[in-house]
Amino acid sequence: MTYVYALSGTLLISLVSLVGLFALSKKEGVIKKYIYFFVSLAVGALLGDAFIHLIPESFENLENGTTVGLLIIAGFFLFFVIEKFLHWHHHSDDADENHVHPVGELVLFSDGVHNFIDGIVIGVSFMVSIPVGVATTIAVILHEIPQEIGDFAVLLHAGYSRKRALWLNFLSALAAVCGTFVAFFLGEAGTGFVVYILPIAAGGFIYIAATDLIPELHKTKSVKKSFWQIFAIILGIALMLALTLVE
Repeated sequence: MTYVYALSGTLLISLVSLVGLFALSKKEGVIKKYIYFFVSLAVGALLGDAFIHLIPESFENLENGTTVGLLIIAGFFLFFVIEKFLHWHHHSDDADENHVHPVGELVLFSDGVHNFIDGIVIGVSFMVSIPVGVATTIAVILHEIPQEIGDFAVLLHAGYSRKRALWLNFLSALAAVCGTFVAFFLGEAGTGFVVYILPIAAGGFIYIAATDLIPELHKTKSVKKSFWQIFAIILGIALMLALTLVE
């Protein structure tokens, strides 16, 4: 039953990625009109997740602060290399008619890694006890909703169609199920694996927010839109901060 509960929890979390369904019922012009707000929300959610959740947790689990710092830098550099590769791939593929910005693939990769970690954490939590597992699942769901909305917005901004963005976001979310199976396989050793992945994921989130999304936000010159961008970033950070009250 522990395995059933854990898998049910991760499947429920994967379904959270379908929050983008609301966009499918809206006119494309309306979505594009407000996409800057949700991209800004993604910036706040990514930075808030990295600095409020992942990095502090990494320092708690790893005694050597230098190791944590190096892993964060490694994550930042890893995503730099991945994006370089994606840029080279897109540049050489001149026949491709679908001009999708590499940040879309980068977000899918980073979100997949994050969901994979969530799956491991949930699996390990249910192995501790069912109440602990349920509490962890609820915390992760609350954590995922603002981030999934932001991720969906970034995919649309990168050039994916609404249906394709929704489908790819859902596939990325299914990495949580894989993570749960890994947790079952590794047992208690799974927690030891997670502590080293968390700071790497944090570095990746910081990279995406700082180098891909924020420069895009600077392209908006409107004072009114700039105000809403700042508000959305603060809102994303505030949501991540509020989650510390329920974790």
